Amino acid sequence: MEYKRHLITSALPYANGPVHIGHLAGSFLPADIYVRLLRAKKEDALYICGTDEHGVPISIRAMKEGVTPQEVVDKYYQTISESLNQMGISFDIFSRTSKAIHHETSQAFFLELYKKGIFEEKETEQFYDEEKQTFLADRYITGTCPNCSHPSAYGDQCEKCGTSLSPEELINPKSTLSNSIPIRKKTKHWYLPLQNYETWLRQWILEEHSDWKNNVYGQCKSWLDNGLHPRAMTRDSNWGVPVPLPNAEGKVLYVWFDAPIGYISATKELTANWSDYWCKEDTKLVHFLGKDNIVFHCIIFPAMLKAHGGFVLPNNVPANEFLNIEGEKVSTSRNWAVWLHDYIQDFPDMQDAMRYTLCTNMPESKDNDFTWKDFQDRNNNELVAILGNFVNRTFVLMHKLCNGKVPPYHIHIKDETDDLLFDKIVKTKSTIDTSITNFRFREGIFSVIELAREGNRYLQEKEPWKKADNQAAIDNCIHLCLQLCANLAIYMNPFLPFTAKKLCKMMKVVDRILDWENGANLKLLKTGYSLNAPELLFKKIEDETILAQIEKLKNGVITSNTPQEKTSGEPSNNITPIKPIITFEDFDKIDLRVATITHAEKVEKADKLLKLTLDLGFETRTVLSGIALHYQPEQIIGKQVTLVANLAPRKMRGIESNGMILMTNDHDGKLLFVNTTLLAQNGELVK
Repeated sequence: MEYKRHLITSALPYANGPVHIGHLAGSFLPADIYVRLLRAKKEDALYICGTDEHGVPISIRAMKEGVTPQEVVDKYYQTISESLNQMGISFDIFSRTSKAIHHETSQAFFLELYKKGIFEEKETEQFYDEEKQTFLADRYITGTCPNCSHPSAYGDQCEKCGTSLSPEELINPKSTLSNSIPIRKKTKHWYLPLQNYETWLRQWILEEHSDWKNNVYGQCKSWLDNGLHPRAMTRDSNWGVPVPLPNAEGKVLYVWFDAPIGYISATKELTANWSDYWCKEDTKLVHFLGKDNIVFHCIIFPAMLKAHGGFVLPNNVPANEFLNIEGEKVSTSRNWAVWLHDYIQDFPDMQDAMRYTLCTNMPESKDNDFTWKDFQDRNNNELVAILGNFVNRTFVLMHKLCNGKVPPYHIHIKDETDDLLFDKIVKTKSTIDTSITNFRFREGIFSVIELAREGNRYLQEKEPWKKADNQAAIDNCIHLCLQLCANLAIYMNPFLPFTAKKLCKMMKVVDRILDWENGANLKLLKTGYSLNAPELLFKKIEDETILAQIEKLKNGVITSNTPQEKTSGEPSNNITPIKPIITFEDFDKIDLRVATITHAEKVEKADKLLKLTLDLGFETRTVLSGIALHYQPEQIIGKQVTLVANLAPRKMRGIESNGMILMTNDHDGKLLFVNTTLLAQNGELVK
């Protein structure tokens, strides 16, 4: 299908703190590269984003800091927008979901679904903190995981074993706000019956969009195969978009209902022609995001759009995986992150060095790792030594051998080497175009560097500095190298916009030369045109600078002795505090038995679960355990383990698990069996 316009979005960053390089690599940088190419090709393209400013974490942070939620979001909107702007993320608009236009848009959307009778109205019991007088979102309830016994699992997921949970499944749940035991309190909410859209979603995703990235397609298929269920689209809170119904006081729209509508309201704010981009079928809508947002953009938001009617649906959702830092998962609660505002302060005028490193290491298909050493190596060995070196050598030689002007090209003495270089310029344009269009950004940036490397080879082979008696040969070499510089500016612009503009200044040309149609052209710079003196495009980064950043990262980590604000639910590497004292009678209720693993196999469509067969001497048990990321099935056959034998059975993935194996973990987070060498008989009590 021919598309007349393109609508590009990046996942709305949460205005609960600053953004880090993981955010940049996950959704902002790939979207920016993609939209910059569209603009260079003179396509009608809008890049829409803004801050997500509602939800429980905002009000919790405000409560703890003694300020209003509005003060919290005002502070971080400023920080986030400035950081992204300084990194060259070229939004057409960066709005906010706390704006009146967003409230109006999302309320109108809700009312349309309500009038159509889409919602299911239900009264349920939810956890409530009596001390703080607030209903608790899943993330603000912790307890013992029923699957792996991790004592600090959250109400939506255990970060230790990865099992998806509901607050009702937690053992000994408590509120993270007051540390008190929450009560169950009745409340009424409006649910979107996702199950009614399951058949349509299966066809739309699994058949019509089977070309989506494997991680996106796979996650969607897993959700659909497990069956969809009604999901509440409202919450009990005093912060958010009020539910526009009578007798709905104290209720707001679920943050994942109103947040994606933020794309629509921001487009409305930007242009009176917003409906062209959202309601005409010849619009190509592409969402860029991290893998943790896949289900919301591929299942919930499309179901909302389908229920409402009249809106275009996403053409693609090229979600990236996660970016780790120095071998560890990013943890905002522990301050294990490279914050954008810090980077900009420490490395002024080096935005493209970070953009380049993240692009070459973008987590397109698997989690990748950022290290400061790799950042230094990429900058020094590729940007400085290859791309920057070629441009600098070309300009220095032009001023030295050609009087600072673009020399003529003598067609009668051109040779095969010249033709091969031009052929490489032409092919590189096609490669970059295809790579970006198909969301292979690493492939695209490597093509730019490879072309610069070809330029260095060409210079080295021609050796114009040795041909003082053959000015025509010098002219041809420098002329082609200058034309290559101009083409490199066009090709690098989507990835390295600051460097592209710097090169344009050196060539004394206007930014219009960066239009994509000008690529693969050997007549971009006119013969006899005077060019500016060379400037270094990139600066070398010294070892001490990198060591300082590594120390800064390590020294900034929040430990158990440091006051901290836990906002995003990441696990801590600190020792878990001892739980409250219990009596012997409490302990005596637990039946621990020795058992031997006689069979182990992976559970289909569950990356973290192993299905174990246990011999207790007097009977055989089936137990599911979230250890598949730590052990292969064949590694644990014959292992003697400690089993909680009287734990209530629980179904997971359609399999009933009868018991739980006791595990611990080492300093690196690897799960270890407790007492694997008991040398006792199967079925014996562990006392």
